[in-house]
Amino acid sequence: MSHSDRPNPETVLLENGELAATAEQLLTALESLGIEHQTMVHEALYTVEQAKTVVYTDPGAHTKNLFLRNKKGRMFLLVVEQDHVVDLKGLRDILQTPGGQFAFASTDRLGRFLGVVPGSVSPLALFNDHSCSVSLYVEHTILDHEWIYMHPCRNTHSTRLRSADLIKALEHWNHPVTKIDFERKEIVS
Repeated sequence: MSHSDRPNPETVLLENGELAATAEQLLTALESLGIEHQTMVHEALYTVEQAKTVVYTDPGAHTKNLFLRNKKGRMFLLVVEQDHVVDLKGLRDILQTPGGQFAFASTDRLGRFLGVVPGSVSPLALFNDHSCSVSLYVEHTILDHEWIYMHPCRNTHSTRLRSADLIKALEHWNHPVTKIDFERKEIVS
């Protein structure tokens, strides 16, 4: 599979006209918040299946990240365990948001609001969402893990950080986490 049609992540412009953050800029931002992390560099990973081929020496949850929009243009980032099968109609019923069915957001929208290209989506990309246009929903069981892995704005890197520190960073960036329990079909506090 060729990925030559994807935009160059180094030239992605945000909605405000600024260049999107690099992995290094994001990691520096985490460090400025006192957040411990470990980052490894690897070949570009575009799918969960490809990510499963990487050997991670330390424990941590692995995620699947879906950047969605509805017909009214509202945007959502959904973070689930890597093997979770997502029912978009069921998700709409849980969230009870007006605006019709969910669809995957375009590559253009992904760049303008999260500052990443397909394959690099993660909650860490919310660092680029300065207008707080994207709502974040996380499968609650992920946060039961002490450590979590995710891409720091580039799918050529995987960063391991504590789940509690992820929440700390997201709150600092004005992106509070809303937890979803898919089994009970409800938002949990």
